[in-house]
Amino acid sequence: MDSDGTRDTQGTHTNPVPRPAGPQDAGRAPAEAAAVPPRPKLPPGAPPRPDGSAFLSWLRAPRPEAAPGVWRFRYTPRPEEEPERIPARQLLSGAFIAFLVGWLVWSLLWNGYLGGWWVVPLELFTPDSWRHSDDRVGNAVLWYGYYTLIALAIMLVVGRLGRWGEVWRRYGPRAWTQAATPGAERPPAPEQDPAQWPHLRAAGAHDAADRLAADARAGLMGDVDQARIARAWQGVRSGRHSMASFSAAVVKDGAAACLHPSGERDLPARHARHDLVTGQVRLGTTADDPRNPYLYRGTGLALGPELLGTSLLAVGPAGSGKSGALVRPLAESLCLHALAGRASVVVVGAAGAGLGPADSYDVVVRIAHPESVYDLDLYGGTTDPDEAAAIIAEALVGDLADPPPGSDSRRSTTVLAQLLGPFKAVHGRFPSVPELRQLLDGAPGPVAALRKALTATGHESLLRELDARERQMGHPGDVGAVLADRIALLDRPAFAGFFDTSGQSRPFSLKALDHPVRVRIDLPERGHADASRILARLVLAQFTASVTVRDDRSLFACLLLDDATGVVTPEAVRAVQRLRSANAGVALTLRTLDDVPRPLRGPLLGATGCRMAFAGLTPWDGQDFAEVWGKEWTEARDVTDRQIIAETPAGKALHVVRQVITGKAPTARAVTVRQVERERWSASELAHGVPAGHAVLSLTTVKGEHAPPLLVDLRGGAGRV
Repeated sequence: MDSDGTRDTQGTHTNPVPRPAGPQDAGRAPAEAAAVPPRPKLPPGAPPRPDGSAFLSWLRAPRPEAAPGVWRFRYTPRPEEEPERIPARQLLSGAFIAFLVGWLVWSLLWNGYLGGWWVVPLELFTPDSWRHSDDRVGNAVLWYGYYTLIALAIMLVVGRLGRWGEVWRRYGPRAWTQAATPGAERPPAPEQDPAQWPHLRAAGAHDAADRLAADARAGLMGDVDQARIARAWQGVRSGRHSMASFSAAVVKDGAAACLHPSGERDLPARHARHDLVTGQVRLGTTADDPRNPYLYRGTGLALGPELLGTSLLAVGPAGSGKSGALVRPLAESLCLHALAGRASVVVVGAAGAGLGPADSYDVVVRIAHPESVYDLDLYGGTTDPDEAAAIIAEALVGDLADPPPGSDSRRSTTVLAQLLGPFKAVHGRFPSVPELRQLLDGAPGPVAALRKALTATGHESLLRELDARERQMGHPGDVGAVLADRIALLDRPAFAGFFDTSGQSRPFSLKALDHPVRVRIDLPERGHADASRILARLVLAQFTASVTVRDDRSLFACLLLDDATGVVTPEAVRAVQRLRSANAGVALTLRTLDDVPRPLRGPLLGATGCRMAFAGLTPWDGQDFAEVWGKEWTEARDVTDRQIIAETPAGKALHVVRQVITGKAPTARAVTVRQVERERWSASELAHGVPAGHAVLSLTTVKGEHAPPLLVDLRGGAGRV
């Protein structure tokens, strides 16, 4: 420590910036002053920065086109039909027997047991002077050359019979070499190298491409950075952004250009394997099972926006892995897509369901938690009283409506519109939960005050709406009482600080799904189960209403609803069917299909393109899946063993010897092959034939491509690439 209180930079390097020369340096030699070391590139004690080799290897990895659901990262295409693979024992024994047969034939020819006919071709096609000349070397070359040709012909014939080529391919040096050292990937040509950003260079943005390539080589770029900049470049190509602003931002910030509004470039932690080039998240491995098509056996199983765009329904008992093996990887993947500017995601589940840390989200709405920073907009950000009434009616009594378009849902919407419209005209906002409850109960004070305000402002049409509501209050069967009872579930002390409409809180509205936002909504579970179901229906109704009216539908929007018990309503099923055209989708999980009204089970399974049945499914749930997955034509082999009866003494003796050796009576086997139509997966197989940690999953892409039901092992999907 110097006398002026500053730490000397020589020796300790605690302060990497050299201090200005002071009076205490007057007596120092010039050489000593010039010996100050250069400023280090990294803070003291920091680990060295990794190079970009791992990222470049990931970026250049092959990703061939594949069937729906196949993990494309370094995927090796397989034939659609399983080739006939001979068992190793049969193959090796056949090859050895063929060798013995060839050796026997050659020995018989060489020793003259088969006569001399095999040298007739030589005598016919060569002159006598060649065969009977005095040139011993020439004679030896001629005759032994012919012997070699005959031996090669014998080897060729027995080699084909014994499948020596298959033995060489399976057990030869090349097979051992490939197994010991997997084939190295050849670096692509510069014009095809994604690390060189050829599409930017083709458009003339050479400076931006050089900066990105340099950051990639230096280890400053990650998979989210690559996906985010590629998404920004798509905006340039579509005309949403200018080339000049994009190039300037990339040249200035490099891999940190075009950041997400949160400023984050990655998630705090990852628990699943992701490939942002294809947009996939790996869930597991397709089992090597005869019921799976050969094309899928042993391949990775992955989901992406092209599959989630058709929506997903997963059914399985508690503890089967719906949250950990499905919802959390999907939430993690969609959060990465949001950081890349590709998607917006809303994750809804019970508090403590393990749907990812709060740091992975931009907005965390913890309903009924006093420390929640954000509130939930009860009306979804809409300013139209009719739209708000439809959303609130769906949330409150959607589960009470008849499965066909019944009158209850329409009447509930009408009742709410008769109150929301006049209230908004007077106050400039929608009523809060206590105010709406009072209006639905028909409390004299609030209704009279609303009438007086409408009269003072001259809203005669809205007065007629209020008069109609007052006339209906006294009639039996008025749905206002049911609505008041349901809204009372939200008018509890635990929700006192939520659903504020006065502007004093920070409400989150699902209208924000026009932006790449990451949202997690925690529902209260203990003591408020009915309120949680109302809120889940509210979020689903707001989501389906918001995403279908977006101006920019290039951003994929997805709602992940963990435990959709009591959420599936007739209007919800119709809304899910409309999401595919809006570049949006939902993922719903259920413990059992009994949580869905019986008339809605078929329409729900038909509205979702991806269906997933976890291990432990009940037989009656399996029956619904078996019906929606249908049947297929398969080969049935009927084998019949018929005992052979010998008629001669020699035959009887031979049968006795054979029975003594094998322990079985001599039989003749007859095989009958026929085409039969069978269920792809029966209810019994789904209930009892799916191992723990597995699921049966069928897929449909937004383009209409299908994947049959696949048995998937979900225990191998974790692990970060």
